[in-house]
Amino acid sequence: MSPNKPKKNSQKKRFEANQDGTIPKRVDKRKGTPKRNHDFKHFEQYLTLEDVNDGLKRNTLLKGLLRINQRSYEDAFIDSPDGYGDIHIQGMHNRNRALNGDEVVVQLLPKELWKVDIEAYKKEASKDENTLSKTFHDGLKIGNDKVIDSKDDAGQPVKRLEGAPCEPAIPDKFYEKFGKVVYISELNHSRAAGGHLKPPSKNGLDALFSPKDSRIPRMYIPVSECPDGFINRPDDFSKFLYIARVTSWDCNMAMPKGCLQRSLGEAGEIEPETEAILIEHGVDFSEFSEEVLDCLPRDDNWCIPEDEIANRKDLRNECIFTIDPETARDLDDALSCKLTSNGNYEVGVHIADVSYFIPENSALDKTATERATSVYLVQKVIPMLPRLLCEKLCSLNPYQDRLAFSFIWILTPDGEIESEWCGRTLIRSCVKLSYSHAQDIIQNPNKIFAENELPAILNSYKAEDIKRCVTNLNKIATNLRRKRFDGGALRLDQPKLSFTLDKETGMPSGYSVYQLRDSNRLVEEFMLLANMAAAVRVYKHYPKRAMLRRHTEPKEKMLDQLVATCAEMGLNIDGTSAGSLQTSLQRYVGEDKFSKSRSQILVNLCSKPMQLAKYFCTGLYEDEYTYRHYALNVPFYTHFTSPIRRYADIVVHRLLAASVNATSDPTTDPLIIEKQAKHCNERKNASKKVQEMSAEIFLAVYVKSCAPLEEDGMVMAVLDRSVDVLIPCLGIVKRAYCNAPEVSDKLGYKYFKIGNRPQLDLVWAEDTNTKLPVMRQVLTIFSAVKVILVASDKDLKINIVLKRPLNGEDEPDSQST
Repeated sequence: MSPNKPKKNSQKKRFEANQDGTIPKRVDKRKGTPKRNHDFKHFEQYLTLEDVNDGLKRNTLLKGLLRINQRSYEDAFIDSPDGYGDIHIQGMHNRNRALNGDEVVVQLLPKELWKVDIEAYKKEASKDENTLSKTFHDGLKIGNDKVIDSKDDAGQPVKRLEGAPCEPAIPDKFYEKFGKVVYISELNHSRAAGGHLKPPSKNGLDALFSPKDSRIPRMYIPVSECPDGFINRPDDFSKFLYIARVTSWDCNMAMPKGCLQRSLGEAGEIEPETEAILIEHGVDFSEFSEEVLDCLPRDDNWCIPEDEIANRKDLRNECIFTIDPETARDLDDALSCKLTSNGNYEVGVHIADVSYFIPENSALDKTATERATSVYLVQKVIPMLPRLLCEKLCSLNPYQDRLAFSFIWILTPDGEIESEWCGRTLIRSCVKLSYSHAQDIIQNPNKIFAENELPAILNSYKAEDIKRCVTNLNKIATNLRRKRFDGGALRLDQPKLSFTLDKETGMPSGYSVYQLRDSNRLVEEFMLLANMAAAVRVYKHYPKRAMLRRHTEPKEKMLDQLVATCAEMGLNIDGTSAGSLQTSLQRYVGEDKFSKSRSQILVNLCSKPMQLAKYFCTGLYEDEYTYRHYALNVPFYTHFTSPIRRYADIVVHRLLAASVNATSDPTTDPLIIEKQAKHCNERKNASKKVQEMSAEIFLAVYVKSCAPLEEDGMVMAVLDRSVDVLIPCLGIVKRAYCNAPEVSDKLGYKYFKIGNRPQLDLVWAEDTNTKLPVMRQVLTIFSAVKVILVASDKDLKINIVLKRPLNGEDEPDSQST
């Protein structure tokens, strides 16, 4: 494509005829709704609950959580029950008014509407010596990719590759399956959105609300709810951010009705944008009620009752300490380590006993259940529990008596467990170390620390005692980690962006990717050990009521596609197990710039087929194999070590307390525990999304204040008119469009494949200002590029634009190797 090709011609390609030769209806690209009322096709009525239950029992209907593509809101998916791939819900009509995160019931569309992955089928056939390959070994040709309609022996319609009459039907696994939503079983989406008011519609009765998130439909808002003056001067209100909520959506309406809740302030400001994402994702950031606070001892002189002390193992004189981020205020885990007479180590993990302060079914418990998790934003924390509990009563602050729940092991230096003890304890931390303090000790084992280099240490312990504990713990943790990965564990580290904030303004003054160090890994290893021990114990004692955390195997189809894509790039990825995948990734780890970026991309690509880990109740799943945690490669796992910020951990603490006879046995119905587990899953996922969006807001503010930033990137995916680019220094992936306004008049592009390897050929026009000639640039996966980060004027979002290379050919390191 010539870089000087008129825009008029390039635009015509967007309106090509359909495959059947008809001209497509004109569709509003912003929301996918027809511009003319007579174009609108009514949504289908939902099935009755009776029909739904019957269909689920007979497996004619499927249930799952709806995921709407962030970049293409017309495409939505649910997990396929066979775990191989996804069920594709294509188009607004088939989505049938469901929103992202809703639990929906789906009916598969007729098989003739599914798509066949011919290449995957032929590749499998060439390897399989049984049913599939027999077709081709019998002399049938595979050169023709045409798929034809046929019938099986029972007369049922099937799809076949064109060939001899005896050719077998293509197995379902080689289809992309399509479906439609016929019922919404749970409205998990908040139905709230941040966005902007648009001028009233022609009827004059309703204004239009346009959400910032394209996955949420536009809404009709009664004019009576709009601000004074909006009717006559709508443009005056365009810069303000509002919150609206869907109130109803009838099947005969293209868009739902909504109500305008309130104005958040000017768009593009940190606090209004932050409040919008919190409301959209259903995060409760209100103050705790007096009823909730009354559940806690509010006396400043409160101390642990003597009868409680008598019922616990007293560890107050032990060398116990915390290792946390320097600014942490909710310290919920501590460690201890001492040498035994036979050369082994007594290692303890001590976790704040939050459950002691939260009686079941109290107002505090109900609030914690609903919040389910703390939400960590860049500038603040939305706590699950009142700060009195998080930062004072439960936080394992140094020099203060605290209630804890502990696991204590006798471990060999190699990390073999000789014995284990579990129970309620009383501890007194002697020092609060930061990760930097612990890292300094690990890196400098012979260093003699000056008095002011470590925080004050009490309980008669000295810096040498702390140094010895940290050094021994790191030695054991290193061996535990080696054993885990030798045993087949997988670790896919996703970079996390962190910011430095101006103390006066709260604005970002710098950013970096958070670096995990040995001190982080030390703490992580013992938290994993404690979580696995807690899982085994609660399941052993309460096999029908244990809340565990499972991680199912990755989606087979996506993993197969990843392996095939990497093979096209000359990379050998073995996806047969978590361990083999880890070994494959380690093969491509390197210290040079290219290897580091490529390794980061491989981790990102390998994360896409992965399922989300989920809490569940063991009483509802009979097969123990389904309890497994794929990435950790262990049969049982749960969360126990962060009860201040995760409600699931509180549930586990209560089970553990009952297992050591500190409380009565649980009687909660497994169905209720499963419901709690599902809610914890939903809130955890929402919290993660909010944290990511918070980081993007602050990055946009930083970019906006510094003018456009230029960064190095590496291509992660190639599409027909765009590339997904990883920016290693930020740990983020953004899409750069070849037809973006900033480059559309100076860049031509052509998409094609070499084998299965996608490629974009770019042609940069001559630049008369800089006297740069016409340039050709070839982009494939792992190509190095330069990008310019630009902050949107209307909202706090980051876009990237490809930057023209400096010379007439590709840079030497821009080609894939």
